[in-house]
Amino acid sequence: MIDVHVHLRDGVQQAKETIAHALAVGSQCGIEAFFDMPNTDPPLISESAIDQRIRFGMQQAASIDEHIFYGVYAGITSDVKQIQNMIDLYRQRHPRIVGFKMFAGHSTGNMGLVDYDRQQVVYQTLADCGYCGVLAVHCEKESLLRPERWDSLRPWTHSMARPAEAEVASVADQIDMVRSSGYTGHLHICHISTEDSIRLVSKARSEGMMISCGATPHHALLDITSAGQHWNMLKMNPPLRSIHDRDAVYEGLLSGKVDWIESDHAPHTLLDKIAGASGIPAFAGILLLVSALRRSGISQSRLEDLCYKKAQSVFALPGSYLHIPDEQAI
Repeated sequence: MIDVHVHLRDGVQQAKETIAHALAVGSQCGIEAFFDMPNTDPPLISESAIDQRIRFGMQQAASIDEHIFYGVYAGITSDVKQIQNMIDLYRQRHPRIVGFKMFAGHSTGNMGLVDYDRQQVVYQTLADCGYCGVLAVHCEKESLLRPERWDSLRPWTHSMARPAEAEVASVADQIDMVRSSGYTGHLHICHISTEDSIRLVSKARSEGMMISCGATPHHALLDITSAGQHWNMLKMNPPLRSIHDRDAVYEGLLSGKVDWIESDHAPHTLLDKIAGASGIPAFAGILLLVSALRRSGISQSRLEDLCYKKAQSVFALPGSYLHIPDEQAI
């Protein structure tokens, strides 16, 4: 399996988890390729930070299994020169640099480009430079977030503080900017969590846009009614949604409206979680989701698309990642 969305720790964050531990656990769940997000410490927005992370990650992967693939996303800022440098580096380092990541709203790491104009700079620069790879986007429109609604003693309020309409509006923004800029690369909407967002992606795809979306186990299997049962343990960005949206995400996995499963694995210490950190360990959730999809009668070919075929094609990843997670693996 290919997991296109993981947040691995280590270094100054090794109290949360080490890369070696994450790769060991993930590989037990059937994951053979890991794409690491750039909101690390330090963030992956420079050549030196990226190269150091790639070297270390490859070393850790080789110590566990020589067949494990480790790659990273380069983080994108609104600085034109930085974007140009990342494009040059991508062309030299792909597939170890699998693509670019933009946070259209602040999440863990505070790498958000929250203004429409700054996001437009990214698309226009990518288009002007002829970048044809993947731009993965965390879609939550900052102006529609309501942080004042969050109450740590009522964990379900996180879903009110980061409402569904913030994701939908941001997805619409990204699609508009692809069209207005002339960007010819591939737009990927990360951890999609609402029916309306899925509808926007499906419509853009039907009109010829190179666009995909991925879904996490928690957004496909859980909903807001679970959020208040475990203090802040089930707090993540985007948050758990309504039962209706949860069912739409699950149906999208079955029908093909959602392109692949991505874990969004993002561990924290217990103290971090109690203090309100967003993100959860998520590799084992893949086993639960695959098991549920099998019980729902998903076809083998559709499951192969969700687990590795579609991602391998979109990211032009060499090699063979034919394993489908076994729910009895751990």
